[in-house]
Amino acid sequence: MESFLKRVLMGKGDSESHRYFVRFGKGDYKRRFLISLNKSAKIKVKTSFEFANDLVKFANENGERKFSGKILSKEKISGKEGKKKAGLFLYEVSDVNIKEFENAYYYLLDSEDSEMTLKIKKSLPKPGKNEEKIDDGFCSLILDLKYWNKLKEIFFWDLPENAKKAEIKHELIINDIILPENEKDPVKIREFALRKGKIIRKINMDSKETEKEFSIEA
Repeated sequence: MESFLKRVLMGKGDSESHRYFVRFGKGDYKRRFLISLNKSAKIKVKTSFEFANDLVKFANENGERKFSGKILSKEKISGKEGKKKAGLFLYEVSDVNIKEFENAYYYLLDSEDSEMTLKIKKSLPKPGKNEEKIDDGFCSLILDLKYWNKLKEIFFWDLPENAKKAEIKHELIINDIILPENEKDPVKIREFALRKGKIIRKINMDSKETEKEFSIEA
């Protein structure tokens, strides 16, 4: 797997990664897509809410794990009992295999065993432009060192192999909104319009900050 952000930065964005940009209009958004690393006897990762699905998928692909918490879906999931809330279907689950809930909108789930502990908060933040209020600990993952190579490739691909501590944040600059052709429905226009601009990836490691700039259409 690849994280939604890596796909976008590498020019391989798709419909799944696109939805993380729907909430943004034209403008300059600082301190977004937050992720940090602390590697010693264990690997500790903290992130903002956007990485929830990728962390759940990572945990699921690296062991036979069960999950508990909340699952949000845009469509009703056949055979499952859920509540409709704010245009989404909410499923409260305990010790489930997420294969039963494929293509969910958000996995707000926890999972724990001897090798990996994942904790995700259970209420999505409201859209806003105040970067200082963004929760950099919405998701937390603690795992054994044996998972480092896989984790690095997905979330920390541009860090050196011997990285111990790092904080990564992104500045999102949207210069243009590309509207879908021949679409009249305002809801679908908002949903499918592409955001064009750039992302500045800022990595703070060993008290030194480096920046990389990527042109995006997501």
